[in-house]
Amino acid sequence: MRTRSQTRNRNRQQQAQPAVVQPFHLEEPFVNPPLVPMADNRTMAQLLQAPTEGYEDAIVIPEINANFELKHGLINLVQNKQFFGHDKEDPHAHIRYFNKITSTMKFPDIPSTSIKLMLFPFSLEGSARIWLEKEPPRSILTWDDLVSKFINQFFPPSKTTNLRNEITRFQQRFDESFYEAWDRFNDL
Repeated sequence: MRTRSQTRNRNRQQQAQPAVVQPFHLEEPFVNPPLVPMADNRTMAQLLQAPTEGYEDAIVIPEINANFELKHGLINLVQNKQFFGHDKEDPHAHIRYFNKITSTMKFPDIPSTSIKLMLFPFSLEGSARIWLEKEPPRSILTWDDLVSKFINQFFPPSKTTNLRNEITRFQQRFDESFYEAWDRFNDL
């Protein structure tokens, strides 16, 4: 005599037998896909390497035919008063100060503009340094290019227009003395 559990176990064993699967047959023989040439002939290892181009500085320093290097003292002198690019900083004053510092340095057979181009990045910090690093590589060829781009970045024409409007609408305040008003006007 069989119990129900024995009957169930026997039915499960019969149902659990694997079905016979017929092998897969292809009607047409397998054809290799055509080889498509790649855009460049670099190997996979070369493709996976980090790029090494595009890291050139924005400032192009003219070739110097003399034995010259920047001394730490010169760099420290320029770094004593760095420009950060804040709204309240005056880029014109920075250029004047920078010109004053670099005009005291004279080296035979080396143009002063080359020295200025080499030293200027050391006079920047914060957002001003970031601005210079974001300039396209080899886009600043002369000292005048550098000054023009620097002034346009940190003293744009809109700021000039706003200051001009403030000067033309200037009025002495009721509680302000003439000398206080004159100082405020000169600040503008």
